[in-house]
Amino acid sequence: MHSLNLGILAHVDAGKTSLTERLLHAAGVIDEIGSVDDGSTQTDTLALERRRGITIKSAVVSFEVDDVAVNLIDTPGHPDFIAEVERVLGVLDGAVLVISAVEGVQAQTRVLMRTLRRLRIPTLIFVNKIDRRGADVGRVLRGAAARLTPAIVPMARVDRPGTRAARAVAHTGPTPAMLDVLSTNDDALLASYVEDRVSFERVRAALAEQTGRALVHPVFPGSAATGAGVDALVAGITELLPAARDRADGPVSGTVFKVERGPAGEKIAYARMFSGTVRTRDRVPFDDGRPGPGGTGLPGGTGLPGESVGDPDGDGPDGQGPDGQGPDDHGPGHHGPDGDGDGDAGARDAQGVQDAGGAHGGQGAREALDGSRGSGGGPGGGAGGRAGGAREGKVTAISVFQRGAAVAQASVSAGRIGKLWGLTDVRIGDTIGVPRGADGPRSHFAPPTLESVVRPLRPEDAGALFLALTRIAEQDPLIGLRRDEERQEISVSLYGEVQKEVVGATLAEEFGLDVEFRGTTTICAERPVGSGAAVEFNGKEPNPFLATVGLRVDPAPAGSGVGFALEVELGSMPYAFFRAVEDSVRETLGQGLHGWRVTDCAVTMTHSGYSPRQSHAHQGFDKSMSSTGADFRGLTPLVLMAALRRAGTRVYEPIHRFGIEAPSDTLGALLPVLAALRAVPRTTTTRGGVCVVDGTVPAATVHGLEQRLPGLTRGEGDLESAFDHYAPVARGAVPERSRTGHNPLDRKEYLLDVTRRTGG
Repeated sequence: MHSLNLGILAHVDAGKTSLTERLLHAAGVIDEIGSVDDGSTQTDTLALERRRGITIKSAVVSFEVDDVAVNLIDTPGHPDFIAEVERVLGVLDGAVLVISAVEGVQAQTRVLMRTLRRLRIPTLIFVNKIDRRGADVGRVLRGAAARLTPAIVPMARVDRPGTRAARAVAHTGPTPAMLDVLSTNDDALLASYVEDRVSFERVRAALAEQTGRALVHPVFPGSAATGAGVDALVAGITELLPAARDRADGPVSGTVFKVERGPAGEKIAYARMFSGTVRTRDRVPFDDGRPGPGGTGLPGGTGLPGESVGDPDGDGPDGQGPDGQGPDDHGPGHHGPDGDGDGDAGARDAQGVQDAGGAHGGQGAREALDGSRGSGGGPGGGAGGRAGGAREGKVTAISVFQRGAAVAQASVSAGRIGKLWGLTDVRIGDTIGVPRGADGPRSHFAPPTLESVVRPLRPEDAGALFLALTRIAEQDPLIGLRRDEERQEISVSLYGEVQKEVVGATLAEEFGLDVEFRGTTTICAERPVGSGAAVEFNGKEPNPFLATVGLRVDPAPAGSGVGFALEVELGSMPYAFFRAVEDSVRETLGQGLHGWRVTDCAVTMTHSGYSPRQSHAHQGFDKSMSSTGADFRGLTPLVLMAALRRAGTRVYEPIHRFGIEAPSDTLGALLPVLAALRAVPRTTTTRGGVCVVDGTVPAATVHGLEQRLPGLTRGEGDLESAFDHYAPVARGAVPERSRTGHNPLDRKEYLLDVTRRTGG
């Protein structure tokens, strides 16, 4: 039996969950069709979903048609939960995009279709609600061709639209519209078309082939409520969408797209297997594909391998002798851009230090991060700090989806979706086994651009609140947490107001925590204006650390992130110290001069030096005379912020592109409001009685535009917006973000904090 992993996607309220119920009923999986309004559907299992009548979390059900086992994934439709959709896209073989025959193409419909086409996911379109008053399939088809893609192929006509008797009548032969679209991608078919000798079998074969390549999109009209047109859609799913082409006999490879907690708090991973077979009691590696906190600026493994055998907590030696074990009698070496110094540190076998710690790189990275927030004195304090790199777990139980339910099995093979127990450290997005390379999961949508402070109504719940939010973020990695210990505040990054309401309701219902949100602010970013450099030398005032660090900060192209490079020789000091510097650089740049994350910059290490391992005569190691990882973690933030001050930074705010469709006679009232909200219209066109305005608007004012648009357009306006780019803050005071953790911009207070943490 073949497998097909199918996603159901739509703008909110287009009827995709109702369609899921109808498909399960048609396949004989359920006897009675559930209702979204009554909260009795198979896929909306959360109490909050049932009460609100919307899908919040993706859900998997299955059914069988002939020799095809379909794993159907129902996804959220509201744009605030686009992250849930993103995680599903990487595991699909095909998709059904649902459009309402009444509302037509909507904002989220366009976002989804653009992404499906960019990823070349074979997609069918189902025009739902043909039985509703106001249904107009012809208008929807014209809108889809104009606003989604011209490569649509209508598969049926509709009789008696807008009534309960509405039905879809399938085309029994090739239509001119069908031939026009298909012949665009098939010269042989075009020649046959011109010669008027095209058989329907030939057209059907071309349709299946081009649908499988995501070149065209068959359109099926129908109604999930009455069942009209659903049988034709089911036939299209099995005949036109390609089944999974995975290898059960290949190496184990899968992707985790959802994580949830069981009744006992155990972690359950939903994984799509692309290759191989996972069995109960197997030990499987999993990896998020990203480097550890050390990033990619230095060669070698993830994390801080040297620290794992030397000085993970900053309290002991790192093996700084020439052989990594004994003392080095040379004095401190200060290395400039040419890599030369007055010590003999360059003779050390830094690569040996790296290799010695390789087996414990992940744990070393976690310990190093703890050190940077504690004894090392880095500016962290966020909820992050989770190490990247490879981890491993033992699978204790497996369930595979069959005929609408998850059934306990001994294994899950390629092409199937399974629930795995026992992988305690697994996270959404992890690859199980062998990475898929270029075909692996990657981000398709912009990260959240809004942030809100959440506080417990009962102060004694502060600890429980952070734990609960961490659990929620575990299921949605794009929900970022920022903890301010001094102010006892937690900030949560979100997509919108609806998601904020859902997070609040989840905290109340699932964790028993009553909270309040303090407004919503925009998440800005900082970029360097120019170049700046700073250096502090070991043994020279006012540097209290046994380390030499010199750094230069330069602007980098937009979108390039943070780069780290060396102008000193990698062998000039232990590899672990270079890792400590890079870790601290990346963590420190989480809060720039104005408190925002610094991005699009290149940081270069220009000077390095350390005090080799020292000991008193006939005595053990003396850390007061020898450099440790804590020295580099403590000094780097001071040097980096000094360099950043000299470079200067500019604050950038997120900008959304927007499109508004509204009655032409409301344009006069709309334009002044757009100007007041700092929106910049780029083009304004009129089609009949409808005007279309496209432009850009700051993310901070998008919610205000959403609220005011209905009143300005008599409820007929349609707004589409999505993140586009960052732009310099042009008006008013530069937005500042409160800092968390140690503040290297205040040298005196920073050193006092570090001294208190280290007990010095």
